[in-house]
Formats: sequence, C-alpha cells, structure tokens
Amino acid sequence: MDADYKYLPHINSPADLRQLPLDALPKVCDELRHDIIKELSDNPGHFASSLGTVEITVALHYVFDTPYDRLVWDVGHQAYGHKILTGRRDAFHTNRKLHGIRPFPSPEESEYDTFPCGHASNSISAALGMALATLKNGHPDRHVVALIGDGAMSGGLAFEGLNNASDTPNNLLVILNDNNMSIDRPVGGMKEYLLHLHTSNRYNRLRFALSHLFEKIGWLTPKRRNSILRFNNSLKSLLTNQQNIFEGLNIRYFGPTDGHNVKDLVRVLREIKDMKGPKLLHIHTVKGKGYEPAEKEATIWHAPGKFDVETGERIKEDPGRPLPPKFQDVFGHTLLELARMNPLVVGVTPAMPTGCSMNILMNEMPDRAFDVGIAEGHAVTFSAGMAKEGLKPFCNIYSAFAQRAYDNVIHDVALPSLPVVLCLDRAGLVGEDGPTHHGAFDIPSLRTVPNLVIASPFDEHELRRLMFTAQASEDCPWVLRYPRGRGSLVDWKCPLEMVPVGTGRRLKDGEQIAVISLGPIGTEAEKAIRLAEGKAGGLSVAHYDLRFVKPLDEKMLREIAAKFERIVTVEDGSRAGGMGSAVEEWMSDHGFHPQIVRLGLPDHFVEHGTVAELRALCGLNAEGIAEAILKI
Repeated sequence: MDADYKYLPHINSPADLRQLPLDALPKVCDELRHDIIKELSDNPGHFASSLGTVEITVALHYVFDTPYDRLVWDVGHQAYGHKILTGRRDAFHTNRKLHGIRPFPSPEESEYDTFPCGHASNSISAALGMALATLKNGHPDRHVVALIGDGAMSGGLAFEGLNNASDTPNNLLVILNDNNMSIDRPVGGMKEYLLHLHTSNRYNRLRFALSHLFEKIGWLTPKRRNSILRFNNSLKSLLTNQQNIFEGLNIRYFGPTDGHNVKDLVRVLREIKDMKGPKLLHIHTVKGKGYEPAEKEATIWHAPGKFDVETGERIKEDPGRPLPPKFQDVFGHTLLELARMNPLVVGVTPAMPTGCSMNILMNEMPDRAFDVGIAEGHAVTFSAGMAKEGLKPFCNIYSAFAQRAYDNVIHDVALPSLPVVLCLDRAGLVGEDGPTHHGAFDIPSLRTVPNLVIASPFDEHELRRLMFTAQASEDCPWVLRYPRGRGSLVDWKCPLEMVPVGTGRRLKDGEQIAVISLGPIGTEAEKAIRLAEGKAGGLSVAHYDLRFVKPLDEKMLREIAAKFERIVTVEDGSRAGGMGSAVEEWMSDHGFHPQIVRLGLPDHFVEHGTVAELRALCGLNAEGIAEAILKI
C-alpha cells in the first residue's frame, strides 16, 4: 500500500526520480518491485522479466534525460517498471485490459515509449537508426540507449544491427541484460559465450580514463579508435585466451556488471554515457529478482496468472467440471505420438518449447526436438534443410512471429516444395497481448504462395487428423494454423487417420443462407446459426467447414454456389485477403455472383483485451455473426 512507500507515490515522471539523492535509489527499487508484484498478483501479465529489470530501469531514467534522450526497449515484457515510472502508475491496474494500458511499450501511448517492441531483437537496429538521425538532425547531445535482453541477442536482427553499428557514425549505447533466460532456458553458442565473457572493473576504469584523456587532447579520432579497439582485442585475446565479439566489431565493451546494484549502475552509466562511438554495457540480472518463487522457476513465472503474494501459490481456474485441453497441448501430445510412429518426424521451435508444448517431445525424445533460440527465419530454413535430407520437421512458430520468416517460407520451403509442416500456434486473436501478437496476417500473406497446403482445424480431432495427414505428405509443405487457448472437446483423443487434402465438410444442411467458416471460429458460427434461426422463424442456414484455404474444395464451393444466393464467410484472421476473399475470388472466376458478406478482423490493428471482448468488438462472436446472417 502507498502508506508503506516513501518515494514511489511522488514519482509521476522520471524528472521527479532525478530529483532524489543517489542513496534513495535502492529504496525506490524496492518499492517499484513491490508495486509490480502487488499489481500482477491480481491483474496477470508478464511477471518475472520486469522484476529482473527494476534496477537498470531506475538507473537509466535517473542518468538519462528521458524522454529527450531515447530509451528503446527490446522484448516489451521487461518494461513494466518503465511504465510505472513514466506517469502510468495510477492506470497500471488496467494493464492488458480492454481500453487500458497496453501490454508492451507503444509510442501511441506515451512519449517515453520511443518504438514498438512486441517482437524480440529489433531494439539495436531501431536505436541505431535513431542515433544516426540525432546526429543528422543536429542533436549531438541526445543519447540513444537500446536495452536488449531475455535471450533476444540470439536473434539475427540483433547481429545485423551490431554489424551496422560498427561502421556507421553513432554514439549508441546498448545495454545487454543477460539473465540467462528467454521464456525458457536459452540455447546456443551465444548463451555459453556470454556466460564466460568477463572484463575486470579495474581494466574498464583504466581504459575509460585513458580514452577520455586522449579524446580531450584530440588524439583519439574515430579511425584511431577503431584501430585501438582491434589491437586491444587482439592483445587481450593473446594474454587471456579470451575473445570479445563486440570489441571485434569495434564496439566498446564494458562489463559484465551486477545488474541489481543500482548505485553502481548509475556510476557506470555516468562514466560511459558521453563516450563517442558505439558501446555495450553487459549486465547480469536474475529473472524474477526479489520474489523467491519466480527466481526458482522463471519459466513458470514468466506469465504466471493470478497468485497469492504471501504464499506464492498460483490461483488456477476451477470451473467444477472437466475442461478441454489447450490446442497447443493437443499439438504437443499428438506430435509425440507421430514421432513414435514415424522415425523421420522431428520438432523445431524458436525459443518457445513450453509455450507451444514442444517440450512434451523434448522430454521424451530430446534428440528429436530442437530449440533454435529466438531465430524464426533460421527455424524455417533449418527445417527445410532437414526436410531436404528426408526428415519430417514440424516447425512450430506463433503466427505473429512467423511473419519474420516470410522470405524463408517462400524461398527455402515453398520454392523447392519441401515437406516442412509449419505449425502456426496463436493464430487469430490472442487476447491481452494485443496487436503485436494477434495472428491476423498468416492467411493473406501465405495463400498466394505456390506449393503450400494451408489448413485450419475446426476442433482438436481435426488438428490430430491434419497433423497425421501432413506427416504423410511427401511432396509439398504444409501450414497448419490453430488458436491460443482451449478447444471445445473434453474427450479430445481420436484415431489418427488421413484427411483428403483440399476437402471441406458440410456440418449442417440448410436452404436459404450458407455460412462458410474456417477453423475453431466455426464453433462460434454454430452458435450464431442457432441464434439466427431462433430469432427468424422459418430461416434455414447451412454450415460448411472449409478446412483448407489452399487448395480450396472446388467441388464443395460449386455445390454452395449452385444452391445459395446468400453466403456469409467467417474467419479469425484478416478480412482483407483472407479466406472470404479466396471464396469470393473463386466464385467470380467461375461465373458465380452470389451476395457474400465476409466476416473477419478489420483493416486496422486490433487492440488488447480478452478474446471474448475482442470478438465482440470485431463482430466475430455469436451475436455479431448472427446479426450478419439476419441482415444479408
């Protein structure tokens, strides 16, 4: 409660924070951490990551003149402390709620949020562009800082940014928040490299003093600085048998330093903030710092839901009846079944084995499942390489993150027509994570790509059958899209059997209007049909599950076109260019011109809220679909 707080209630902006004495900052950090714990116990969100960045958040806003100085966040779930310190504390209880505080930093919400950050690894590139622009625009005193962490340094875009920073005029500061975690444990050589990378504080202080002296007398030019960095890196490698990849890129490296000593962080930032040229400060932090359950099990406490602050007990839903499983869990268990049946089946995921339930296969067959780190493009091309040599990779990527691998899908999978099964988890509306995470664009972006088979299961049984069919495919890649959250079947297990490719199903006969749905949104369409028929006596509505966006079931579409003059299409994806557009195009191309109403996500970014709230907002709940049926 605020009565227990000495400083936080009086900090309405970073300017207020900067008025405090340095010795007050540890107490500010304690209060900020307690505030995050208290708020998220009742209003769930991304928990452990923001606890780990409390001290660096306070130090950055204390040392730098934000918002004039630019702070660019990477992996937005690190930034709750930043939101609280930048004038949003009173509204923070609305975080992730409909019309409330956004789940990740957004320039539309606050001038302190300099760049969108819902996807990892973009901070260095964006901040480099901003740093260059500040020099071009005549603001050499403006500092630009990128804060990257939670495993995001494994993303290829981060290295592209570093490579460009090494030979572009800039004064960029990169803070590497190294907590040895992403959502799950990080993987790959970068993790091991950072674990062993070390430079002494005495060495850093001596180097800073000498560089400051040489710059003051005009001897240390940018060209000489790069030469000295290369010589320094070579000498250090020779004497200590340790190489520094950052200094090898002509980026000054400082650290690692304790990311939970706020006073020391302030000292280091003050020492290096005005140094010319690109520089990187490496800090070590603990994900979940300050809350023991989160420190012990950071993966579980990444986004734990509601919990009891005192006991650490997570509050789970208890509906008093059995619940259907989540689609991701059906995927995970089915993938394990397929791997047992087919020795060629393997699994691939970019840093989200728990989130997509690839961990089920990993635990049983660790040599058959691969976590490649935050590297979606690599995940797809890596899968293509395995498919080329005869394996059957199931590459699971959240739909919104798969956007980052679009060229890899076209060039490395579709063009050579390799049997990769691209599983797009979190397709459609995802809820509280908002516009950076909604899986809205996979159908419009992929349905024009040759050689792809694109399908979406109506329910858990269909997901299992489609996965079985996909692993039996020899000559083409598959895309399977399914949503976040629970399905509709408590009894979800069914025999694994083939589904004829490019076929839909008539779920309900009717005489006047046809509803064509794709994927699990079809269960909402079923409710809407009953609702519409109940409201309009004598109304008869047919329901078709299209199942495949590509190839389309032309026989079924011809049947629908011959019988119905009024058609409603329903999908949980972008209305523009989506499944409804594909149906309308086919009808027009084949000489049919029925009246068609296409329901889907609108042509703007959908905000955050519960899936039920957002469906109502977009007219994709039963009431909205029923209204469209009655109006057509």
